[in-house]
Amino acid sequence: MASRDREQSKCCFKEWMELQEQDLSELLQALKLDPQNKDRLKHLAEKGICHFQDYINKRTQLARRDVSAFFAPTWCTSWENSLLWISGCRPSLFFRLVYVLGGSKMESKLSEFLQDTREGSLGEVLTCSQLVVVNSLQSKTIREEERLTGELAALQEDIADQPIAMIAKGLSQLGEMNREVEEALDEHGQAMVRILEEADQLRLNTVKELANILTPLQAVDFLVASKKLHLCVHKWGRNRDQKLGRENLED
Repeated sequence: MASRDREQSKCCFKEWMELQEQDLSELLQALKLDPQNKDRLKHLAEKGICHFQDYINKRTQLARRDVSAFFAPTWCTSWENSLLWISGCRPSLFFRLVYVLGGSKMESKLSEFLQDTREGSLGEVLTCSQLVVVNSLQSKTIREEERLTGELAALQEDIADQPIAMIAKGLSQLGEMNREVEEALDEHGQAMVRILEEADQLRLNTVKELANILTPLQAVDFLVASKKLHLCVHKWGRNRDQKLGRENLED
């Protein structure tokens, strides 16, 4: 059963990565062909977020059967796993992307504007009112990140506390499994599932709230950047594993 669950989890991840590539292609095409079509851009942004929510829902169901697999996923590369925060990216990373995009756009558009090579305003740079709301959301998100990080740390420390440490001390054979061990590990696993679900919900809510703050064009720019980064990290990680002679058993 565990082997089948992990195979389903791997397939869920691979399907998500393939879907991200499809969504990215659609977003890039919309930016190239009709960047002023706000309704189209908004639809594509909402579609991408909906796909993210579907992926989270699917992996939540799988995690309830084998949560530990998601904290050290064998379907991810070694480098990817070193970057994970509760089985995914830190939600605060999304704000870094928004600020980087806003800063690069400001620099590019300001240069064009000063050289008189572009007509009109500075374009889709974040407004002051947007920056205020984004900053407030960032502060709230970081507080939630820190809370979940603390809860995970406490859960990890519980291994050296009651009841798991005392159960291990009392065993006559190393690694022996019995009903008491199974119950303690199941309880620990349920707590890990809860933390994973809360972390995933924080990631999803952060993306949704940012999309609501941004204009349709800004939201699509943000989604393009986040999807490109995720896909690149996966591919870069695979290249490094191959270069270092590490075989990926999940390929």
